[in-house]
Amino acid sequence: MKAAQHISYKKNNIKLTIAEIAKPKIKSNQVLIKVKAAGVNPLDNMISRGEVKMIVPYKLPQTAGNELVGVVEEVGANVNTFIVKDRVFCRLPLNNIGAFAEYVAVDADVLAKVPAYLTDEEAAAVPLTALTIIQALDLMNAKKGKTIFISGGTGGVGGMAIPIAKAKGLTVITNGDGENAKRVLELGADQFIDYKKEDYTQIISNIDYVLDTLGGAETEKQMSIMKKGGQLVSLRAMPNGAFAKRMNLPKWKQVLFGLVGSKFDKMAASYGVNYHFIFVESNGKQLQEVADIFSKLEIKPSIDTIYPFEEVNVALEKVAYGRSRGKTVLSFKK
Repeated sequence: MKAAQHISYKKNNIKLTIAEIAKPKIKSNQVLIKVKAAGVNPLDNMISRGEVKMIVPYKLPQTAGNELVGVVEEVGANVNTFIVKDRVFCRLPLNNIGAFAEYVAVDADVLAKVPAYLTDEEAAAVPLTALTIIQALDLMNAKKGKTIFISGGTGGVGGMAIPIAKAKGLTVITNGDGENAKRVLELGADQFIDYKKEDYTQIISNIDYVLDTLGGAETEKQMSIMKKGGQLVSLRAMPNGAFAKRMNLPKWKQVLFGLVGSKFDKMAASYGVNYHFIFVESNGKQLQEVADIFSKLEIKPSIDTIYPFEEVNVALEKVAYGRSRGKTVLSFKK
């Protein structure tokens, strides 16, 4: 079968090599999936550049790709949750990625059934982002009736974070380019702030939770609008010791990340809030919760461009350097 692989870590080269490799064999707790579509993410380029080696040291060559949609072709002896021909999707386990391939063997407990109204390409845009949001809300211990600020809510993350947060009973405030205000409000946002015209730090305060999708100087700015004891989860800032411990990383990595992330822990303490960093993990139960929310609300993920699998490197370039208005997706359909 064909697969797109990392051959070496190169900081300035994100190109993958398409190779012919053996079709995987499944274990008793796994299913074999014929891949129909795969989401392309900044994470894929981060892995190519060697930026996540400290979290997951992949052995090369490594088939790339973190999320997929496909059809079950074979079921392991101990699997009773899925049957052949089920349409499924998932965020692959951190230590077993490989969505950019014609077939994938994967543990059944990371899978969920695709909502029937979504195309394969639409569904491929869901797992990684949606699980990030669900796991961030869990980390915040987000409670119904509280308020969340989602920075940069006009992007792909915001497009899913807003309806999921609303489904969880939260009041949602976000910011972004005013051109997208109508679309974002239609997703369920209660308040939209046009960053070109207004500074959110001058408009809102006493926020319970923040989902930081921007990083940089914005992380501290977002801390300044929060209630004492509030919870901020960043997707873009720096891992800290609490993150390393939660991920069960070796002790020496916990110490290292504790030192590296102490800047953000101290910053949060100065504002009287709590700082968390997240690196999304696979979880079939949580993804099924997302699928059920999507089915009820019929949320349509924003798709920017769909590329054939053979153009995987064009897709990765698009994600790295192109201006996107939604998800980039690979299609395995002939």
